[in-house]
Amino acid sequence: MPMIDADTHVDESEATWKNLDGTPYAKYIPVTIAMPADEAKRAGYNPTNSRCWVVEGRLQNRAIRDEVNHPPRVLRELEDVPGRLAHMDKMGVGVQVIFPTFFIRYNTSNAEAEWALTTTYNRWLAEKCAQTNGRLRWAVVLPLLRPEKAIEELRWAKKHGACGIFKRGFDLDRKVTDSYFFPIYEEASALDLPLCIHTGHPLPAHEWDRGFPIMYSFTELVSSGLPKKFPKLRFGLIESGASWIPYTISQLGAVKRQSLRGQQSRLPRLFELEPDLFRANRLFVTIDPIDDIESLLKFGTEDNLMIGTDYSHTDISANLSALDEVRGWVDEGRISNAQAHKILETNSQAFYGM
Repeated sequence: MPMIDADTHVDESEATWKNLDGTPYAKYIPVTIAMPADEAKRAGYNPTNSRCWVVEGRLQNRAIRDEVNHPPRVLRELEDVPGRLAHMDKMGVGVQVIFPTFFIRYNTSNAEAEWALTTTYNRWLAEKCAQTNGRLRWAVVLPLLRPEKAIEELRWAKKHGACGIFKRGFDLDRKVTDSYFFPIYEEASALDLPLCIHTGHPLPAHEWDRGFPIMYSFTELVSSGLPKKFPKLRFGLIESGASWIPYTISQLGAVKRQSLRGQQSRLPRLFELEPDLFRANRLFVTIDPIDDIESLLKFGTEDNLMIGTDYSHTDISANLSALDEVRGWVDEGRISNAQAHKILETNSQAFYGM
């Protein structure tokens, strides 16, 4: 199977919400405004990137992206689907898994608005991806304020090509292991849809919180035993790299290591504490090219590491050459061909059920 880009994005546009026109839910359609630089600065936005969505009476960033450091707008917004596939061909990518941009920050207590926006987004994206013979796959965004509607949407999404569930670390200000989400996890297990815990924070003023929700979710998943409660569910930790793994395992293993003092002549090293942690809990992680891959592989992660380019974005996670850099690790002798094949293809294939 060709290389799989495990983390890409779409930039939503006016076309995303078009199906809400003329419906009772049209009042929830996000509207774009351009803020004057001084006003943007007072509101806490980058003055050079001051385009915003107005959604439910609130401002939400809608990035202005140049055509030099990003793929062209028509590719990012899926206005030109054949063009995006052609760009993938140039990159040597067979499949992209698409996550949202708008919903990384979107927060609401209005269940009707959430349902209208998430379901409209899903149908728009499913229609775009259906044109690609499986080369563009997507993660469904759920109306979590209505769990019964979320389950209905899961079933619809599975039938229409979704390969995962977009989930943030603190949706509804609840941790990932909150029992509120258990009916969704049960249905996800039955449908063979993995849970993709992606960078993002829906609470206001938490845009800086890139890695913490991922790290916290990882620790909670392992310490709570949730993977044992849902033994068929796979868990992905997406777009925060993997350099946090040694620290979180050191915290999880501190008690175990402490209990061994005085019983052994040599205390185990970090990567010896939980050698089967990732496989046993079906935990998959997208890495960054800057991660210390040799160190990470010592933690029993060979079958659980994936990589993505963050296509469409240019934040600190974005790197359109990320997959090529993995192949470069082979040339440098840092990893084997077999390990590269897993990172670039088979691990993502296993996680997303392709």
